[in-house]
Amino acid sequence: MTEFGKLNPKAGGIDLGTEQIFISIDGETVKSFGSFTPDIDAIKVYLLENEIPTVIMEATGVLWVPLYDALESAGIKVCLVNASHAKNVPAQKSDPADCRWLYKLHVYGLVRASFIPREAIRELRSYIRLREDHKGIAASHIQHIQKAFELINIKLRNVISDTMGVSGINIIEAILKGERDAEKLTNLCDRQILKHKKERVVKSLVGNYKREYVFMLQQAYEAWKFYQKQIANCDVQISELLKEMTLNLPELPGENIGKPKPSRHDKPNIDDLHSKLVNLNNGKDATCLPGFTDTTVLKLIAELGTDFSKWPTSKHFVSWLGLSPRKHQSGKMNKTRRTRKKNTKAGQIFKDSVMSKAESKYLALKGFYNRIKSKNGAKAANKATARKLAVLFYDYMTKGFQYVETGLKEYEKRFKEIMFKNLTKKAISFGYQLVEAGVH
Repeated sequence: MTEFGKLNPKAGGIDLGTEQIFISIDGETVKSFGSFTPDIDAIKVYLLENEIPTVIMEATGVLWVPLYDALESAGIKVCLVNASHAKNVPAQKSDPADCRWLYKLHVYGLVRASFIPREAIRELRSYIRLREDHKGIAASHIQHIQKAFELINIKLRNVISDTMGVSGINIIEAILKGERDAEKLTNLCDRQILKHKKERVVKSLVGNYKREYVFMLQQAYEAWKFYQKQIANCDVQISELLKEMTLNLPELPGENIGKPKPSRHDKPNIDDLHSKLVNLNNGKDATCLPGFTDTTVLKLIAELGTDFSKWPTSKHFVSWLGLSPRKHQSGKMNKTRRTRKKNTKAGQIFKDSVMSKAESKYLALKGFYNRIKSKNGAKAANKATARKLAVLFYDYMTKGFQYVETGLKEYEKRFKEIMFKNLTKKAISFGYQLVEAGVH
């Protein structure tokens, strides 16, 4: 029996814990360390003294981050792996046994490293994800505001589409200052609202302003304002980091940058965001793709970085995103297998961007979405369209393929032509001939 060749003859296997970290550098002996910062420094010294150039550890929550940063700064290559890809063999499980098993997997190259972008991208990712967390918490406080409105019997959201817009905020602040007159509150609205909906707004603002309900409104509004401030602080950090990342990049001519697409919701307050993103992507403006805005591109850069060489083809890319169809074949049988849901944050960004295209009246991808939806439902259509969009993004970022929008009508016309051609071939194979309806 031929033995496997050792791809990493000098390596270390690390098992992480909240209190202890176990390391094996020979597959037999195990050395334990604490999890405090001085212990992490001791681990770094231990590996350097034993001339260990590479180590492996599992991506366990965020426990891996401090050790990863320390080892990366010391020039030690870290192979971070998905815990489900490094499951132990059936045996008595223990932390020392786990680090020995990881060592063996790494020495023989039996597991693939997870994708970890460069340090600047990881910093950008932290700010973007924190911003998204603040948005989610702020949204929950909007629900608390709506609940207070319902208790007071203010039906403002039945009349105004965005109760947290300028008009809605003006009304909330006036109520908290003690104003109860519906006419005066209505006059705080935008002119267009007053022109078309004034009477309905006045009726919606007549309510039962009990003290406890107004207090609930005040608490919810102040909490919402706090998280808006936190989001703004994140925008400042993102802006400063983008300046640093584009500082030494060559400036592109104005005609290469183009104009940014308008973004109605969730637009970060960052100066020259569009030009910075185009510079980071080596002159490629990904907003040329359908439904993509600068906000979408910023989120994708934070998750994927700007180097797509980690994925050799678009199939590798969509598979990593969790957007490729699942396949489980054995012999001549294609089996259905229940697997754990795999959905990266980057994959979810593509899925979210599909929702705007599903409501479009002219994009060609809307025709594709409708075709899949009619067969397999909205969930499958969302994933399939997200996959198609991810392929377009990958091809544009790696090969510069330009996307040309053909429009919904042209897509439907071409689809009908293809269907007619296939039906004609099928009819001829059975000895029939297709005849247009009404023609005798």
